[in-house]
Amino acid sequence: MEVILLEKIANLGSLGDKVTIKAGYGRNYLLPKGKAVPATAAKLAEFEARRAELEKAATEKLSAAEARAQALAKLEITLAHKAGDEGKLFGSIGTQNIAEAITEAGVKVEKNEIRLPQGPIRQIGNYAVAIDLHSDVVGTVALTVVAEA
Repeated sequence: MEVILLEKIANLGSLGDKVTIKAGYGRNYLLPKGKAVPATAAKLAEFEARRAELEKAATEKLSAAEARAQALAKLEITLAHKAGDEGKLFGSIGTQNIAEAITEAGVKVEKNEIRLPQGPIRQIGNYAVAIDLHSDVVGTVALTVVAEA
């Protein structure tokens, strides 16, 4: 299936690229989310007419993501959780807990933007949490996990 991308998609292409993808990926993800349109002659002409508008929207999204990244870099989040004597948490701290703490601190973050490559946090300590704000922008938040008093 050939599609025209309406925004930059990691590992696939950028705005305006005509790419060949598997039909299921296009039908179930890209087309319903408005990230691509089928590559027909009519859609190609329509895209060329809207290119400037789409590029402007893309740069606005990028600048908004960069502003959020700068706001996140200034934050230092502290989460208190029940822990044992050796610093091991009872339970864990996941993306939902981190997203709620960051949102309470003043920067709106969704849990699906937070990246924890080693999985949920299960130890007391200091962590640098990566947050995917845009395909080109990754913010970082300093997170400190302490034992609940």
